[in-house]
Amino acid sequence: MHRVTVVNTTRGNTIGDSIEVADTSLTRFVGLLGRRKISAGGGLWIKPSSGVHTLGMLFTIDVVGLDKDRRVAHLWPQLVPFRITAIKFKVQSVLELPAGTIAALQIQTGDAIEMRPN
Repeated sequence: MHRVTVVNTTRGNTIGDSIEVADTSLTRFVGLLGRRKISAGGGLWIKPSSGVHTLGMLFTIDVVGLDKDRRVAHLWPQLVPFRITAIKFKVQSVLELPAGTIAALQIQTGDAIEMRPN
């Protein structure tokens, strides 16, 4: 899996510098399953996706839903294991991040997000 650096250009901060890209059927299916945590600066960008589940996961995550222009369309902070989010038709891809990232970086709906190759 390749990685990108994810930057919130609205807030002027880096969300993660080692975000894995899940853009195949297999990588989207596996996602974060089998892991015990997301390392600082890490995460998973799932595309396409309009919602997520945490079935079988062992830890809480923050999820940021992005629209087609990579603007934040929906936030799921502190999503605990064994949950399924509602499908959000405006959301085209999602970022799965360490729990607390949304609050710590003050990510808000409407923020512009940029993916930069590593």
